[in-house]
Amino acid sequence: MSRGIYRVPKAYNEPVYEYAPGSKERAELKIEIEKMRSEIKEVSMIINGKEVKTENKLEIHPPHDHKHLLGYYYMGDESHVHLAIDSALKSRKKWQEEMDWHERASIFLKAAELISGPYRAKINSASMLGQSKNVYQAEIDAACEFADFLRFNVEFMSEIYSQQPISSKGVWNRLEYRPLEGFVYAITPFNFTSIAGNLPAAPALMGNVVVWKPAETQMYSAAVIMEIFKEAGLPDGVINMICVPGPVGGKIMSKHPDFVGVHFTGSTEVFKKIWKAIGENVMLHNTYPKIVGETGGKDFVVAHKSAEAKVVATALARGAFEYQGQKCSAASRAYIPSNLWSDIKEKLIKDIGSFKMGGVENFQNFINAVIDERAFDKIVSYIEHAKNDPSCEILAGGKYDKSVGYFIEPTVILTTDHQYKSMKEEIFGPVLTIYVYDENNYEEILEIIDSTSPYALTGAVFSKDRTAVDIALRKLVNAAGNFYINDKPTGAVVGQQPFGGARASGTNDKSGSYLNLLRWVSPRTIKENFNPPEDYRYKFLAER
Repeated sequence: MSRGIYRVPKAYNEPVYEYAPGSKERAELKIEIEKMRSEIKEVSMIINGKEVKTENKLEIHPPHDHKHLLGYYYMGDESHVHLAIDSALKSRKKWQEEMDWHERASIFLKAAELISGPYRAKINSASMLGQSKNVYQAEIDAACEFADFLRFNVEFMSEIYSQQPISSKGVWNRLEYRPLEGFVYAITPFNFTSIAGNLPAAPALMGNVVVWKPAETQMYSAAVIMEIFKEAGLPDGVINMICVPGPVGGKIMSKHPDFVGVHFTGSTEVFKKIWKAIGENVMLHNTYPKIVGETGGKDFVVAHKSAEAKVVATALARGAFEYQGQKCSAASRAYIPSNLWSDIKEKLIKDIGSFKMGGVENFQNFINAVIDERAFDKIVSYIEHAKNDPSCEILAGGKYDKSVGYFIEPTVILTTDHQYKSMKEEIFGPVLTIYVYDENNYEEILEIIDSTSPYALTGAVFSKDRTAVDIALRKLVNAAGNFYINDKPTGAVVGQQPFGGARASGTNDKSGSYLNLLRWVSPRTIKENFNPPEDYRYKFLAER
């Protein structure tokens, strides 16, 4: 029982290591990568703290070296979903009623220290090998952003709890932030280890119990996340990790009476199916489920005629091609004014030509593989379509090879059709499509940007003219939940740029902020009257 009003440690952003040649962190990471490559790891489901295996054993291979065996994971079925739900519900009373909020905070603060300390090389290595991230992309994600989520979430939780109503004389009004009355289902993507960890951790921090379904292509680093939570002191059953086909888990979740919310990051189409299933089964639920999702993006960069060409080119090189464009925030369509196009084109093509592509084990490689063969084939189909479309020209890249790994060259498409399919549809790969507009038609192009795509996740405007920036802010007010001025549309930092978008990009509940945590509580107002009335009569009832 609490015997104090506690102040949590001040949250901070984990410093990013440089991994320069000769550095200690580089040497430690190299050793860990070699160690993990030399072992065959078995990734089990974790239900009530216990490893659960099945006869359906599937291989794990690095996307950049698909002949190398990293290990195996086990695919479950409906029975494992039910086991996980039962485990979560059995753990609920102890976690919600017997574990004070500061004890929950301590667990996740401890996890942040493990991530940024003794587990740093391990979780980075797992993300590099299992998800084909280069050292920098792994560091900013698996180590830094994951630790940031946990530290800032604790601070946000404390701030939420401190928000209390006023009390009049003789009355004490209180607001209690209760956990939800059931279990939360967390569905996470392959592309960010930090998101995979945060989506189950955020509801759990607020006192909820969770069933977590990671992406199959992220199971290798998901196992490390569960290992960290266990070492940090998370009780068994609070977060249960399962691996089942999406429709299997979704069907059971959407019909279970104790289902109270879904925390999702993934494709727009899958999220729509989840929403529909919940709506069709809402009469079965004991309470209205919370639906929180971050989905797709078709993120834009627009340059005004006053922009700095080299700044725009650099933003495109990084924003479109870091982590092979496999970010929901990646710059995938760009609108360039005619007066800057020649300079931007020259620098961008030169930069892309200097990219080195290959396995993550070689730290000089800027570009690595896309996640799997299905993604490879989808991305290639867009490139081939552009090659055969008269409105398009391939300015850079356009080649691909999956004989060793799923490698696709960073590709730039120039189109004369601002409604071309790769200007509208999410590709989720290293493909950037550029449309050159008349430098004097800036406001017209902003209207085109706003209406071209159904998504509204991130976007960026480049200009040295403040009036042009202000016009873009107004005309694109609903086009991006994260809007960047003179910066690439990727790289949101927890505590600095709360992340999320609307329209077809999700519910915009801003992971990495207090707004997200508010979705995982059900407030209760408590009024205590110290001088309750003893007569029903009011003064206005008197005759005179």
